[in-house]
Amino acid sequence: MKFLDETKVYIRSGDGGAGAVSFRREKFIEFGGPDGGDGGRGGDVWVEAVNGLNTLIDFRYQQHFKAKTGTHGMGRNRTGAGGADVTLKVPVGTQIFEEDGETLIVDMVAEGQRYRLAAGGNGGFGNAHFKSSTNQAPNWANPGLEGEEKTIWLRLKLIADAGLVGLPNAGKSTFLAACTRARPKIANYPFTTLHPNLGVATVDGQEFILADIPGLIEGAHEGVGIGDRFLGHVERTRVLLHLVSAQEEDVAKAYKTVKHELEAYGGGLEDKPEIVALAQIDVLDEEELKAKAKALAKACGSTPLTISAVTGKGMTEALRALRSVISAAKAGEESA
Repeated sequence: MKFLDETKVYIRSGDGGAGAVSFRREKFIEFGGPDGGDGGRGGDVWVEAVNGLNTLIDFRYQQHFKAKTGTHGMGRNRTGAGGADVTLKVPVGTQIFEEDGETLIVDMVAEGQRYRLAAGGNGGFGNAHFKSSTNQAPNWANPGLEGEEKTIWLRLKLIADAGLVGLPNAGKSTFLAACTRARPKIANYPFTTLHPNLGVATVDGQEFILADIPGLIEGAHEGVGIGDRFLGHVERTRVLLHLVSAQEEDVAKAYKTVKHELEAYGGGLEDKPEIVALAQIDVLDEEELKAKAKALAKACGSTPLTISAVTGKGMTEALRALRSVISAAKAGEESA
């Protein structure tokens, strides 16, 4: 399945049905009077967050959604049926924006959440509605009101507890594959990961969701490489695991490059709790490891973890550190 996290959609709710102009005509009944029924209401356009989806690829093949028009009223005081609604089913974490792409309509953050994007038009009154003591035979009725139409943007921001960030080939996909059942593409060239991957990590019997995003390089906020658009998928995380490859000649510069891109992107990423880890340490000897760990500690201001996803060294400690921050953040949210 292809990954799609942004798409443009046209929606239109249904028009209301027209009221009927009708008069009662039966044998032996004189002056039967008006009996035109009201029109039915047009269908609404809804959006619903559902489980089991993690991409907007369905909207790649259908971009127009129109609800049904209400049925017209009929004689003998029969009201027309309402038009059928249309529901857009989206993954949890989808944001709905106006056509300008900036005005947020609704943020779908919970499974089962529903929101009406466009209301159907009301049905018109039939001529029976206008009968009065001074006008006992009205010969007019109202047309139904028109429905609403608009163009909207759907933008997906995956919901995960922890996010992996770093330069290309920092070992993010290898880390994800080692501690979850996710199977991201892993290869020895930059930008192997072209779209976010999710996995469920387990440590000490507790689970949390881990998100791996494409690597960042210097100038990503200006569109260099594949840009920084995918950083939106770690905006909702509670903690970031910043991986720095031990194969980098200057680990301090590698750390600062990614940190600068996070600050340039904004979205609160620069203020998120961060755990720094020196990855791929299986390629270093003890002396080189100590030197690079010391340089990285000086750059980030704390002692980094040292891990190797290939040998498994330090992986449990890294997962426990992530789980600790996540648990503390959840406890804080519940108490608030």
